[in-house]
Amino acid sequence: MGDGLLSYFTVGGGRLFYTDEGTGGETVLLVHGGTCDSHDWAAQIEPFGAHHRVIAPDLRGHGRSTEVTGGLTPREFADDLALLLDSLDAGPAVVVGHSLGATVASVLAVEHPDLVRAVVAVDPGYGFDAEFAAGVAAAFRGPDPVAVATAVLGGMEASQIDPALGWLPVWHSRRVLGTSPETVSGVFLGLFEPNEVTLRPAGEDYLRRRSCPVLTVSAEASLKAKGIDLGWEESVSPHPYSRAVAWDGVGHWIQQERAPEFNALVLDWVAGLPTLEGEK
Repeated sequence: MGDGLLSYFTVGGGRLFYTDEGTGGETVLLVHGGTCDSHDWAAQIEPFGAHHRVIAPDLRGHGRSTEVTGGLTPREFADDLALLLDSLDAGPAVVVGHSLGATVASVLAVEHPDLVRAVVAVDPGYGFDAEFAAGVAAAFRGPDPVAVATAVLGGMEASQIDPALGWLPVWHSRRVLGTSPETVSGVFLGLFEPNEVTLRPAGEDYLRRRSCPVLTVSAEASLKAKGIDLGWEESVSPHPYSRAVAWDGVGHWIQQERAPEFNALVLDWVAGLPTLEGEK
């Protein structure tokens, strides 16, 4: 286990930044969303680390990680994280992913099931219908993907955010502005161009291949925008310990806007995970 100091992992001709800290217990891997970085988990790292080993990377092309040879699809991000977990002897992990990160966590669970103990999908970047996705993808194929991302993400906080969190929209927008146009377009095209993971109905069969428990925490507004409900979320998470919840009056960054409530929910759910076969 690491000591919490900055570390880098070499992959694909580049470097991934990550931290590795905490007390032990279940290993928790925190996976941020597109055009974000591991700072998104600032309200989780210490509370989770009091009970667990916590690994928090910046995905390729994000934050303090460099550009890496290859693309920016959920599968490529997941393959990077599989290599990281292997190198740290850190699997199987509870993979907590937000937005794009929830999609990456799901791909990791399907393609590398031995490395994933459970998935926590926070306002996940999947479940989109094809017509909606096509419109978003077309916008990101335009000349200024950074401006598009700033506009799209800039309105995804709760409409009546706590005044104490009024800095969040500025922070989110500035991180988009600091991300390369190539990364911005690659990330969002990876989510919204036709693929087997994020779009309905093809993605439904793929997500059902997650054999581990899945906790899905969604914003009611996100479910409405996608045209799905908790029943749909439950249908793509077949493990009997899986659970899906939705909160009203919260924006896309649930773990930041309602950190204490979110942390309690996730820690309680992880504490109750069924014992793995072979464990006592």
